[in-house]
Amino acid sequence: MDYQRYSQYSTILDREMPFLVFGHAGRPVMVFPTQNGRCTDFNEFGMSDTVAEQIRTGRLQLFCVDSIDAQTWSDKEGNKGYRAWLQEQWFRYCTEEFTPLMLQMNGTRLAPLTAGCSMGATHALNTFLRRPDLFDGVIALSGAYDARYFFGDYTDANLYNNSIVDYMRGLPSDHPYIPMFNTRSIVVCTGQGAWEEEMIRTTGMLKKIFEEKGIRAWFDFWGYDVSHDWSWWRRQFPYFISGIL
Repeated sequence: MDYQRYSQYSTILDREMPFLVFGHAGRPVMVFPTQNGRCTDFNEFGMSDTVAEQIRTGRLQLFCVDSIDAQTWSDKEGNKGYRAWLQEQWFRYCTEEFTPLMLQMNGTRLAPLTAGCSMGATHALNTFLRRPDLFDGVIALSGAYDARYFFGDYTDANLYNNSIVDYMRGLPSDHPYIPMFNTRSIVVCTGQGAWEEEMIRTTGMLKKIFEEKGIRAWFDFWGYDVSHDWSWWRRQFPYFISGIL
């Protein structure tokens, strides 16, 4: 699949951040890579090919962002406070620096979506839920939504703000984001097969929280043969994106 490669200097992170763009117009989607992945993941694992027709016809434009997971979620020997702080800086980069650039490059005035698989789903849902004023929806495939999975019992304000089950459980019932959520397209999917245990657990937790808060979303649990793997995400992504476009 043809794409353009770019780089943006982030003043927040003080580093160059590469990204890929697929397509020339259409609904912009900020795509997050899997754990420790790069902006090239979606192309290398054939995900962009699954929506090639929508990209070719100008209905969809993918903006694949780079991650710094190796220094944040994955650095289990690192200082937990620093890891949580750096994750928050990366979130700020995505929302304060990358999103404006994405919208400028897209130029259609269509509201963007977020999307990702595995850790990319965690990032996609976290970014959407914290900034529904910026994004119109999310497709989260096989994400883990409890920061304890990566940080154990450690917590601080930065980590709380990136632990989805925690801050959504603490969201006041009269929060102005709730009516906003209910005008958006929210898809949270997981398989129930191999390597999906934590994803099943935290997706179930989140489904219950959403129901208690009166937040409408499509929680979809695929079969017991559906594993935590690209072969299934290649089926799921075009299925859900077609329902949103």
